[in-house]
Amino acid sequence: MPEYLEVRAKWGIFAADIIDMERQKNNRPLIAHLSMFGACAGWGLMAPVGKDAMTHGIDGITMVTFRVVGACLLFWIASRFAPKEEVPLKDKLMFIGAALMGLVFNQCCYTIGLSITSPINASIVTTSMPIFAMLLSALILKEPITGKKALGVMMGCSGALILILTSAAHADSKVGDIRGDLLCLFAQFSFALYLSLFNPLIRRYNVFTINKYMFSWATLILLPFTFSHVSEVVSQPIAMKTWWEVAYVVCIGTFVCYILTMIGQRTLRPTVVSVYNYVQPIVSVGASLLMGVGILKPTHALAVILVFSGVWLVIKSKSRRDMEGQKAP
Repeated sequence: MPEYLEVRAKWGIFAADIIDMERQKNNRPLIAHLSMFGACAGWGLMAPVGKDAMTHGIDGITMVTFRVVGACLLFWIASRFAPKEEVPLKDKLMFIGAALMGLVFNQCCYTIGLSITSPINASIVTTSMPIFAMLLSALILKEPITGKKALGVMMGCSGALILILTSAAHADSKVGDIRGDLLCLFAQFSFALYLSLFNPLIRRYNVFTINKYMFSWATLILLPFTFSHVSEVVSQPIAMKTWWEVAYVVCIGTFVCYILTMIGQRTLRPTVVSVYNYVQPIVSVGASLLMGVGILKPTHALAVILVFSGVWLVIKSKSRRDMEGQKAP
């Protein structure tokens, strides 16, 4: 019992420190940027680690189930030591949509896509997020599409097209596979839609409350369809190294990274959040080459240049707020 109380006290201090950091206005921007950098670096390493696990006994459906259910349990445990928040029924139901866009569609498409294509391709595709954010902002928030934005979209799409055509020609899990690339691309669209639609909801609650409800709904949606399949997979002999890789994906690549990204989202605009996707391919490419689970080809480098340049043009373009500010006397 004393050990339990000691653990509870430490978790309570940890949770309180995270929430307190979010509320400190002077430190909030720095903490938000550091959090997003840490989250994207963790996700960048997760690509080659998860890919290695999914070539040694764990398939994509099983991995995404472990991610959702494992993180759900971790967030419920962590939330018991965090300050309690009242969540009205309306917001609890809104978390269903957030869970679908930000977790179920995003994680299913990305994880299954990663199991098919190379971790390098999957990471390059993640840089398309700001382009999706720009297009959705134009449709949902009526943000203007300037010439610079249009050129950025064309360049980004050209880079993605080169990547997809290269994958179609090789169909190799180390070079890329068009099916996996397209799934990873849809995952970015889903997450961009989640950022655009549910950002006000995210800002109302602390990171533990948000993730507790989001992962709970995602578990209820996903588990009935995957339970029997996962049971068959885990009944087979799996190496301990693979289980350690699964543990990294669940504990660091999901639990810790989602805490960090929520801290960033509460302060930074969706377009700024999406820019940190640049970190993922840098980490992922280096780790993939070291681990031998990816091959870097000249077409990859060209795709990176086009996508990065396109995203840079989109980010540098003026928003509707900037244009209205210039018109004001």
